[in-house]
Amino acid sequence: MRTLTKLDAPSRATNDLDDTTTRVREEQQGRIKGDGPMARDTEPLKTQAPAASGVAGSARAHESAVKHVTGRAAYIDDIAAPADALHLALGLSPVAHGRLTRLDLAAVRAMPGVVDVVAFADVPGHTDIGPVFPGDPIFVEYEISYAGQVLFAVAAETHRAAREAGMAALVEIDEQPASLDPVAAAERGEAVRPTHVQQSGDWQRSLADAAHVIEGEQFVGSQEHFYLEGQACLVQPTEDEGVIVHTSNQHPSETQKLVAEVLGIPFHAVTVEVRRMGGGFGGKETQASPWACIAALVARRTGRTTRLRLPRAEDMRVTGKRHPFHNRYRLGVDAAGVIQGGEFTLIGDCGYSPDLSDAIVDRAMFHADNAYSLGEARVAGHRARTHTASNTAFRGFGGPQGMMVIEAAMDDIARRLGEDPLTIRKRNLYRPGRETTHYGQTVEQVALLHHVVERLEASSDYWARRRDITDFNAQSPVIRRGLALTPVKFGISFTAKHLNQAGALLHVYTDGSVMINHGGTEMGQGLHTKICQVVARELALDLDTVRITATRTDKVPNTSPTAASSGADLNGMAARDACLSLKARLFDFASEHLYPDQDLEREGMRLEAGHLVAGTGESERRIPWGELVQAAYLGRVSLSEKGFYATPLIHYDRTTGQGRPFYYFAYGAAVSEVSVDTLTGEYQVDRVDILHDVGDSLNPAIDIGQVEGGFIQGMGWLTSEELRWNDAGQLISDGPATYKIPTFGDLPEIFNVELLEGHPNSMASIYRSKAVGEPPFMLGISVWAALRDALASLADYREAPQLDTPATPERVLLAAEALRHRGESTP
Repeated sequence: MRTLTKLDAPSRATNDLDDTTTRVREEQQGRIKGDGPMARDTEPLKTQAPAASGVAGSARAHESAVKHVTGRAAYIDDIAAPADALHLALGLSPVAHGRLTRLDLAAVRAMPGVVDVVAFADVPGHTDIGPVFPGDPIFVEYEISYAGQVLFAVAAETHRAAREAGMAALVEIDEQPASLDPVAAAERGEAVRPTHVQQSGDWQRSLADAAHVIEGEQFVGSQEHFYLEGQACLVQPTEDEGVIVHTSNQHPSETQKLVAEVLGIPFHAVTVEVRRMGGGFGGKETQASPWACIAALVARRTGRTTRLRLPRAEDMRVTGKRHPFHNRYRLGVDAAGVIQGGEFTLIGDCGYSPDLSDAIVDRAMFHADNAYSLGEARVAGHRARTHTASNTAFRGFGGPQGMMVIEAAMDDIARRLGEDPLTIRKRNLYRPGRETTHYGQTVEQVALLHHVVERLEASSDYWARRRDITDFNAQSPVIRRGLALTPVKFGISFTAKHLNQAGALLHVYTDGSVMINHGGTEMGQGLHTKICQVVARELALDLDTVRITATRTDKVPNTSPTAASSGADLNGMAARDACLSLKARLFDFASEHLYPDQDLEREGMRLEAGHLVAGTGESERRIPWGELVQAAYLGRVSLSEKGFYATPLIHYDRTTGQGRPFYYFAYGAAVSEVSVDTLTGEYQVDRVDILHDVGDSLNPAIDIGQVEGGFIQGMGWLTSEELRWNDAGQLISDGPATYKIPTFGDLPEIFNVELLEGHPNSMASIYRSKAVGEPPFMLGISVWAALRDALASLADYREAPQLDTPATPERVLLAAEALRHRGESTP
């Protein structure tokens, strides 16, 4: 593998882009004032990083990197527990749909080592733990809705004893037919939430007046989160009838709420702590809470620390996945292939309960345009109920599934008109005069979107490679090569407005060291590192001076999940807010009480390279940070501060399907090249070039890692990661032997990743950076498009193949055979 990391500043391509960049820089220098989105939020942002080392904007290693590679990073199973700690095992339904008619647990209770057994009737408080809408019982009472649903839990002295005891349960179920087809379910009106529609203009007229009407459908497969650390928690009872919950969890505050409600105690009696996760990807946003609730129930009943850890196969059976989608489109295009309007139907397979499906299908609808203007369009999203585990958040949160339909359409339009797919994509990008989405939001920085695509088109030698590949395919009867460039436009914000808030807690100790705590959680993405860098930058200290503590609900309350790519945006701004307040207090103290003979003027005070600096030139006075802190403490000045941030401007009206659900958009583009053996369906990814927009990066090293990892995970979703259920609704791909995530050998031989520099975020985000968690995931669509391109060569590029995902070798071979068969039957 060869990774080329480029951080050079590009030249700006258009006057529009120049104007935007100039405006941002003028604002950073304090020239722009007012109340609009470009107004200064508190003080001018620095254009030059201070002299302190490791601050925000610089490349630094993950704060736990050494601990990760040496095995000293503590995860849930590494937490020491008392010798009398209990271990839990679950009793699960073997059927996908039915009615529980008998649950006899007497034999379970009599098994060696068993201390307690709990089921539905043993819950003292709430029995429904649905995160947003009801529908998720902690245990089955009567109705069974998926294979793997929890019937009961066993607590024993050892994990093995608990698992063996669970097998002694006497369970009788009246099994009923399972609904496993989301399209049929949608047609029958079986939904976890109502259908939602977004519409702009007269889409029916645009179809009637179009030069060409192009339609298609696709199945977009599911994906298992496959985090390295499975679902796990350790719950300790406390002396005040509460619990402390250690959990691998993206949403501690929600878990605090649900545990309290299940136990029937106040929220303040539950403390949830998360130091780090061994991966999350959305799978621990809502679906880490049930295990904490069950463990807390046993801990309170027995007065003993309780541990629950799901084995991999069980974890895969009982938790939800990325939503599979069935997408359909009908588009009217003009003679040049430019979309005039049309309709999209998205059917999300939600599983048995709502979970987060309302917002996930909404996000798919928001991103059915990806980077393209749909004109006058109607987008309908259906939330189908099936008898499978409730599908849940996964990196991209529905956005990738929505983007797939328009990317398929781009290829289909190109083949119909005999154009290169990149030509059609560029013609349809958002552009001046066509800047409004189908849900009413104006797309800002459209020139930047074009710049990203055009710059990657040039740097990857797209057209020269296209000619070489076309010539190669004309001479090669078996191996066919494919090439595709696909863009990404991804909206950043929670679409549930109230979640766009964050808090932070800052402590400065009398030796000058700093402790920061915030509501975000660390799952390997480097959020804690970035927050420490923000604090170091604001206080002008070396990064080593700042330390992070575990996320805890008794430090920063009522937090939002670490999701929606918003972790650094929200928590970084909250941490900065705390720093600004503390700085202002220290400046006031210094000007009024510190060294009065030096006449320190409040105006113009600043922190710089570990010093408080007042004045300029010969009148400049510098006070070391440690000296300042000591003096403030002796002067009885508080050295602790809280911070808070709420994202401005965003809103969305579900009754009209219109609004501004996103604070800004992140852009990116990828070019992928593949080689396909058309006789076996096997293929390899030969080369990938990526250019991604992160604004002014908070940490280029971490951001490049996020881009690389996101791309590979997206590629896996669309190629090798196939989930299979049998006709009875039981998951049969429940481990690494049957479920294949990408490995080192799947990396492209040439893998060029570049962060776009010189183009800060046009909105007032933290230091003009952009989110990087989810947007790179969708760069993997370029691999799927390249496979379609290679297959299209079998039909002389006149036809786009039907290629559902994941595009396994089996599916690729079937698509190749279908093209050959149609070619042979064409006169």
